[in-house]
Amino acid sequence: MLRLTTIALVFGLTLAACSSSGGDSTGIPVQDADLVAAGDVLYQANCAECHGSDLRGTDKGPSHLSIVYVPGHHGDQAFVVAARVGVRSHHWDFGNMAPVDGLSDDDLTAIIAFVRENQRIQGFEP
Repeated sequence: MLRLTTIALVFGLTLAACSSSGGDSTGIPVQDADLVAAGDVLYQANCAECHGSDLRGTDKGPSHLSIVYVPGHHGDQAFVVAARVGVRSHHWDFGNMAPVDGLSDDDLTAIIAFVRENQRIQGFEP
């Protein structure tokens, strides 16, 4: 009985620790508000034309709220690589993505924070 109680206690503490991590069902932690605000401006200027101002995509590019962009499938580094060297079309038929010139590492960090915070809040589309 003591062993069962100990297991239940450990399970409960683990569950509590996971649920208080600042994330939610997406597993994405809350992003820094200043970084998200800066990322919003940069996203609108550099990404929204193809990926939509609401991140839901356009006829030129996919939605960043697609389940394809869950961090376990396309991690943050995938966004960096896409911006730096472009991406060959592989999930959709929008054509290849060209590199995005003029974005610094800090700019990309802010854009990724904006995207991840919106994914955290809005969830993912199937």
